[in-house]
Amino acid sequence: MRFPRPWRLLAAPAALLALASGALASALGGPAELPVPARGLNLLVVGTDSRAGVTAAEKKRFLLGGADCDCADAIMLVHFSAGYDRISVVSLPRDSLAELPGPHTDLRTGAVHDAHLAKLNAAHAEGGSELTVETVEALTGLTVHRFLAIDFRRFMDTVDRVDGGVPICTEKPLKDPSTGLDLAPGTRRVGGGEGLQYVRSRKADGEMDFGRIRKQQRFVVNTLARIRSGGILADPAELRALAATLRGTASAARGLSVAELLRLADRTRLVGPSRTEFATVPVRGFNPPVAGAGSTVGWDGEGAAKVFARLRADRPLPPADSVAPGSLSVARYAPARGSSLICP
Repeated sequence: MRFPRPWRLLAAPAALLALASGALASALGGPAELPVPARGLNLLVVGTDSRAGVTAAEKKRFLLGGADCDCADAIMLVHFSAGYDRISVVSLPRDSLAELPGPHTDLRTGAVHDAHLAKLNAAHAEGGSELTVETVEALTGLTVHRFLAIDFRRFMDTVDRVDGGVPICTEKPLKDPSTGLDLAPGTRRVGGGEGLQYVRSRKADGEMDFGRIRKQQRFVVNTLARIRSGGILADPAELRALAATLRGTASAARGLSVAELLRLADRTRLVGPSRTEFATVPVRGFNPPVAGAGSTVGWDGEGAAKVFARLRADRPLPPADSVAPGSLSVARYAPARGSSLICP
């Protein structure tokens, strides 16, 4: 059975979604109502490298072999304005230097750790959603109201449900032997496996993880655009299956429930690409090697403070010229409207 596409929720009538979310709340035992912060809601979305459920054939075809660490390869802080008429997305480089709060229990070994320095992506491997949320809150000064993790399996399954695939576009050839990405200039549509190769690629354009972050942001925008252009979701049973698949079954600290996902989709159904903005947190450069963490990315403290102050005040992101440029040109702070990231 082929289910409707996840982000078509954005086009569904409010009445249908309200009914469906209420039914899901009853069926799944979760709340249908999101928190109502006075200055907007913050959702932390992480893409993990967990390969649970990925088949041997998929690993071979899409170069997904190797051991996973359940680390966070993609980290996006999504701010929904209080009026649900604007969405701001700030990506946090996975190699950012962070202090993991302590004491906490290492989920891998059972050992109890005091606070210590590490790469930001290690928080999920070491302490799961709870430690990841606490670490991001400490770094940004923002409250994380809800959390959503997406692993390889759920990413591929979600993209494969988009009719005709998701468009990706490039002005120059992109080839990455590590992920198998091999794109000629132009636009093409891809399924889940190829989409995963694209959003994982760090070696195709010489821009390291910062280029990968921009690919991830572009892919999100184009996925939403494709699904918004589809038909209206009209079957509550399929809606339930869709939302449950996207959410998964793993427990998480402040985890976004299925019913809350539907409610969030209802409230943002009229927010088009021109009302979304994407940026990477301002970066100063690379830090000297840190014991136990190795090479890490150092944020521009003043620039990052401006970004997160804007989100705390429920205002749009500061313009690029208000943040001093760092030493890495590929890590430039340059907020972009979602409409500017849509493939032709």
